[in-house]
Amino acid sequence: MQKYPPNVLNQMCPSRQTLEIIADKWATLILVSIARGINRHNRMLREIGGISPKMLAQTLRKLEQNGIVHRKVYPVVPPMVEYSLTPIGKELLEPVSMLGAWAEKNSEAIQRARESYQEQQDAFVLELAGA
Repeated sequence: MQKYPPNVLNQMCPSRQTLEIIADKWATLILVSIARGINRHNRMLREIGGISPKMLAQTLRKLEQNGIVHRKVYPVVPPMVEYSLTPIGKELLEPVSMLGAWAEKNSEAIQRARESYQEQQDAFVLELAGA
């Protein structure tokens, strides 16, 4: 395998694959959820709005497979599973939390920009239709 200097813009760089894992919105929300103490599958389903059971399971599996989340299975009936952040997951939490805070702070401005853009597009279409 050829070595490349770290560069997320290079499609062959392993850092690009790492970025693809964590850039997923569900992965980000799951990380924040676990950091807030929501560490059981059913509770995450209730707390993370819009996520399906299948997507939650797939994303948790992907995060575990990549060393970001640890899955602990307790030998009880019914089975009990808890998730926690690994050291890499904890390190990742800082930039993810900053991104979440940015999104919360700027969501209204982003919504206004979307509305303004749509108004411009609508006006352009009307202008074309009237021509």
